[in-house]
Amino acid sequence: MTKTAIILFNLGGPDRPESVEPFLFNLFNDPAIISLPNPFRFLVAKLISRKRAPIAREIYDHLGGGSPLLPNTQAQASALDAALSDIGEVKSFIAMRYWHPMTAETVQAVKAFAPDRIVLLPLYPQYSTTTTASSLRLWNKEAEKAGLSVPTHVIGCYARSSGYIRSVAELVRKAYDGMNGPRRVLFSAHGLPKKVVDKGDPYQWQVERSAEEVVKALNIPDLDWIVCYQSRVGPLEWIGPSTDAEIQRAGNDGVGVIVCPIAFVSEHSETLVEIEMEYRELAEESGVPAFARVPTPGDHPLFIDALAKLVREAVLRPVGVDCGEGTRICPAQFGKCACRQVA
Repeated sequence: MTKTAIILFNLGGPDRPESVEPFLFNLFNDPAIISLPNPFRFLVAKLISRKRAPIAREIYDHLGGGSPLLPNTQAQASALDAALSDIGEVKSFIAMRYWHPMTAETVQAVKAFAPDRIVLLPLYPQYSTTTTASSLRLWNKEAEKAGLSVPTHVIGCYARSSGYIRSVAELVRKAYDGMNGPRRVLFSAHGLPKKVVDKGDPYQWQVERSAEEVVKALNIPDLDWIVCYQSRVGPLEWIGPSTDAEIQRAGNDGVGVIVCPIAFVSEHSETLVEIEMEYRELAEESGVPAFARVPTPGDHPLFIDALAKLVREAVLRPVGVDCGEGTRICPAQFGKCACRQVA
């Protein structure tokens, strides 16, 4: 019987208040986030994490002191294993980038499982150098260090995967139908510094394609919608428009707001606090007549079926990095895209 290890990549989140500062340090010490050479990056990461920790702890206080991301991801892993029970012995492992279970821990667990093949499956539908690429780079480093040498299939992105799109559309539709009067859908994604995109990162382009596909699936005549970006930090220019500005514009226009976290597939501080609490408060202050947050796909059956389909198709292809559609989808100017061209 073939043994398949599926590695679910995600950001990670602090599990208790005392984990917040080391979690932030790990985040800002990632060269994909701050590109300074060491020891400068280490020192800057120490400074930023110490400064931001009190604010972040207040955010996590709203969530009981820690992030719900790991339990959410564990539920997705269990559902995915059940969906793939017919392809042999399947076990999904979780590799978080900035908090436990960290990649090095997961590599050892996978090595003990002794799989015949590995599928690396980022829980980031849209590819970015700051998320998927960073996770892949660390996985390769730790796997080589541990002597884990197994045929490995990599799903680089799945921005237009039908099951993912349909799961999001179903959740948006429920929120849309539950609101009366004029309403606007804000497809909100985590932002990036503009310079990252200018260097060929395909994330923004893929986010926009995901939103377009959800709109097609909704099939609502004359739907009022826009893509926007949240979670800006630091002095750099970020891609836009910002979610804050779009909420304020909706208030000026007198339309309700439905915020869909288009790039997140699990609940965490940016959905449960930033959107649900902070943006809801901003909407009230801005005169928005109605506000709704769309849940993330989580372990929605359509989303789990989409992940299972991606795994089934990936193991039929040669080892390497492919996008979920089997061929590169990004235009040539996005040179940071890792997906190869498949005939």
